[in-house]
Amino acid sequence: MVKSKKPLKAALQSQQSRLKQKQKAAQAAETAELMAKKKGKPHATAKGKGKAAPRRPTIPFRATDKILLIGEGNFSFARALVKDAPAELEHLPAKNVTATAYDAEEECYDKYPEAAEIVQELRMAGVEVFFGVDATQLGRVSTFKGKKWDRILWNFPHAGKGITDQDRNILSNQMLILGFLRSAASFLTNGPVPEVFSKKRKRSDDDDEAEEDEDMNPLDDNVVRSVASRGTILITLRNVVPYTQWDVPRLAKNPPLPTSGSTPPNPQYIILRSFMFNRSTWKGYEHRMTKGERAHGTGKTGREEKTELGSSVSRIDSEFFCGFA
Repeated sequence: MVKSKKPLKAALQSQQSRLKQKQKAAQAAETAELMAKKKGKPHATAKGKGKAAPRRPTIPFRATDKILLIGEGNFSFARALVKDAPAELEHLPAKNVTATAYDAEEECYDKYPEAAEIVQELRMAGVEVFFGVDATQLGRVSTFKGKKWDRILWNFPHAGKGITDQDRNILSNQMLILGFLRSAASFLTNGPVPEVFSKKRKRSDDDDEAEEDEDMNPLDDNVVRSVASRGTILITLRNVVPYTQWDVPRLAKNPPLPTSGSTPPNPQYIILRSFMFNRSTWKGYEHRMTKGERAHGTGKTGREEKTELGSSVSRIDSEFFCGFA
């Protein structure tokens, strides 16, 4: 890969400009599709008959995984993962989960009063809980020395700086994501590259016609084989502007060069898969905003996607694995 000599800020701003152009083209295509539907043109459905069948939610963990949760807020996701998890994770040991928050403990409880009871419940179950953990400086957490995790998850990362200028706000969050990806790479378990395969749609005896098995949507329905493999990073973001303009997949795959010689270059990540984050899968999970006073709003946060990265990155539930650390 030819590396750019542009300073980090200039490279990110150039990236934002390219992304905006792509999004305008995508919006134009979406508008054209809506107009076509209004004119009565048919659109594709499952096997061409009625509504498409609902897809089974993707569970990005295995019951044997060691999991690190970043920026937990009120820790309701950690509780959902440990206390009332989907059937696939019924036997996940609580001791395999480490949950962290950026705020100091008292500050966390002040922002999110319900967190104190949740944390007590988690600790009693065997979950390790840590406060004051900076996602961009994981190496400074003394208790993390020598540890590795199969999955490192950050749901809805945000710098929380309250910057009103949208371009500067996007830039601050891109810097946060880059710092996190650099910091987390050394804490991923070693192993072979994870294998992803698409689920096959089985033919029913009631089908009118014999059909070849079809691949399900590779973004929403692919799954990782249940074998030991290299650790991955999952990042969950809303699939709306300005979050889409952070362009996390590109940051992970082709990170800009650092602005100073003292900052180590970011490792390159490989996008493993992207899929929908189904909030109802995680019982009792409540998204909380970075600002304490605004934490208890009831507004919807929009459609979300998760990216999974191996030593390389992917979407909300975006999953990445660090391929070239």
